[in-house]
Amino acid sequence: MRFIVKREEFLKALLIAGRAVNSKSSAIPALSNFKLDLDEYGLAITGSNYELTIKTTIPTKVDDQEFIRNIEPGSTLINAKIITDMARKIESEELSLEVVDSTIALITGGKIKYNLNCIKVEDYPDVDLLADGTQLKLTKVEFSSLVNQTAFAASQKEQRPILTAMHLEAEDGVLTATTTDSARMARKQITVDSSIMFSANVPAKMMVEVDHLLELSDAVTISFSDKKALFEFDNTIVATRLVVGEYPNTKNIIPHITNHSLEVNAQDLIKAIDRVNILSIDRENVVDLQMNGDVVEVSAKSTQVGSASEKLDVFKFDGEPLQISFNSEFVLSAIRALESEDVTFLFVGEMKPFVIKNAKDESVVQIVTPVRTY
Repeated sequence: MRFIVKREEFLKALLIAGRAVNSKSSAIPALSNFKLDLDEYGLAITGSNYELTIKTTIPTKVDDQEFIRNIEPGSTLINAKIITDMARKIESEELSLEVVDSTIALITGGKIKYNLNCIKVEDYPDVDLLADGTQLKLTKVEFSSLVNQTAFAASQKEQRPILTAMHLEAEDGVLTATTTDSARMARKQITVDSSIMFSANVPAKMMVEVDHLLELSDAVTISFSDKKALFEFDNTIVATRLVVGEYPNTKNIIPHITNHSLEVNAQDLIKAIDRVNILSIDRENVVDLQMNGDVVEVSAKSTQVGSASEKLDVFKFDGEPLQISFNSEFVLSAIRALESEDVTFLFVGEMKPFVIKNAKDESVVQIVTPVRTY
């Protein structure tokens, strides 16, 4: 195996594939390495931690621009961290890599020469990168909206693995993304082809990872099979295992009848909550919201420090007077995810889950469960 590659393109590919390599010790030592596969069409770099696999390819040539030359096809395994550091620090436009006797990689660039131990490619575990099952294509904007407006509400705790997933379900021409950590819920819907039908639990953190990688892409093609989700864009493939288990039934969580409603400017409320939240030290970010037709007041208190309150100047409230307490971080995240100038709160009662939505966009809804303070 031998090639000369543009250093910038090589480093970019290493950084992409490296997002799937666990820096901590792996139960499978070979997974601390990149798998490099070179043929006349390009150099494929694969990184994996077995839960997540990323394969990205540097094409030999695009139009009249040559990225790889002096090619002798072959494959090898090279320590992911070390070769990334090498590529980052070499000060030359190109670098060369040659594998000798399947055990040594000679890497040169500018004045520096490295002799790096490498491993036979047969030691790398099989990773499934076959696009099978149900497929759909989403634009970057559509995919990002699914992630940005729901992923934050997934659980960060592994005690209930199913709650760390984003539940994706397509039926009747609607793709619905749902996340919940049992104290809040986020749901986003987009229109898709009516022939597409599937249900899958994708790790929410993997959806966020793909969204980051999609930064310069226009679209992504997603394939769902029984055990994995596969994302293809540009010259990159990302595969992740699905979360096993039945996702909680959240279809009836959104209340159909509410008794109170509050319309406010999103930024006014965010700033008010942020200011009073300074004094919610010993109540785990609990903030109180008191509402009636004349006054809407946000407050927080601490037995150790004191209290704070702020009244909103502009609002519209309908219903009987109501006081409700909530986790401020949950509400702030929900408001920001709506990405709207004004937000609407719909309440059933003081201890019932309440809705936060953008009245002009029915495709996304946020649910937060109140906090009992007595």
